[in-house]
Amino acid sequence: MRVMIVGANGEVGRLLVAQLLANGDEPIAGLRAGEDGEDWEDQGITVRRVDLLAKPERIASTLMDADAIVFAAGSGGRTKDDMTLLIDLDGAVKTMQAAEIAGVKRFVMISMLFAEDRNRWADPLKPLYVAKFYADNWLVHQTHLDYTIVQPGALSFHAGTGKVKSEPLAVGSIPRADLAAFMVAALHAPQTIGKTIPLLSGEQSIQTVIDQL
Repeated sequence: MRVMIVGANGEVGRLLVAQLLANGDEPIAGLRAGEDGEDWEDQGITVRRVDLLAKPERIASTLMDADAIVFAAGSGGRTKDDMTLLIDLDGAVKTMQAAEIAGVKRFVMISMLFAEDRNRWADPLKPLYVAKFYADNWLVHQTHLDYTIVQPGALSFHAGTGKVKSEPLAVGSIPRADLAAFMVAALHAPQTIGKTIPLLSGEQSIQTVIDQL
């Protein structure tokens, strides 16, 4: 599968590229203007510049030959709330619109645990919860994409274990490596289409959790 990763230089995005390569897929590294893509190109990986502040039609031109899109981009913790809205919300929505323009049906979105429940939103991340809430809703209700929304708990830098769980009311964390591995598996699992999946570290294999969806 030829997969465009929007936000490939992020902490999860880089792991996604590695996991896709290990899985035999063909990643396309979607980077911002000015980001260094030389290390990807040295590995023979296609690099595309994706401007999430541009119009959907321009974003679509970078997606035309992809089989699937993973939205892993984010404005980052050092930016102000306006960039959270412009990247994590509007950038995500414009990428969905661009996917439809480009005719790419498969779309996997990294969201946040409890993004749909305002009662669980905690400072200082409320602006990011708002962005994820509305972006997720747009994906579900305003597109015809074959979507999967993955809602991880708190992301850690611990080594991946390959063991996860998906329980709607559970709380906890998950290593970034396990999130990336789950998303690669979900891309290839038709039963994840149309699903919003909470994801935490657990005791079951990734494939077992996917098989239970």
